[in-house]
Amino acid sequence: MTHIGLISDTHGFLDDAVFKHFDKCDQVWHAGDFGPGVADKLRSFKPLRGVYGNIDGYEIRSEFPEKLRFTCEGVNVLMIHIGGYPGRYSALAKAELRSEPSQLFISGHSHILKVIYDDKIKCLHMNPGAAGKHGWHKVRTLIRFVVDGDKMRDCEVIELGPR
Repeated sequence: MTHIGLISDTHGFLDDAVFKHFDKCDQVWHAGDFGPGVADKLRSFKPLRGVYGNIDGYEIRSEFPEKLRFTCEGVNVLMIHIGGYPGRYSALAKAELRSEPSQLFISGHSHILKVIYDDKIKCLHMNPGAAGKHGWHKVRTLIRFVVDGDKMRDCEVIELGPR
């Protein structure tokens, strides 16, 4: 059983509450648009996986890929910052999901929190919304969930407060 803290679109701002909410997590996954300093803080806290976002510069892009595939326990995961969502996937996400099916697809970018099961491709989509203070979102959000074998469960949406 692996406890995951999912975050995105921090844009250089990392609320101290993130560390409290992710304290019992085994890993932190960041779906892009880290901004300066965020990756170092998260990496020193928990094991970190992530992808770069459209605002990220050379430092982040040299460490994190545009798309990331990995297996967590028995779940095949695909992460792309600008990935869209069921029915409106980006061209890259659509191609990746067709070429190698995933059980979990994670994206960021929109600043809109979504957890949607795509019945057509049998894949859970998660976008944790935005945890930073830059953007048009009104509430900063995170997701916490558990990967247990080949199942995802106990998904919790966490609101950090107003932008």
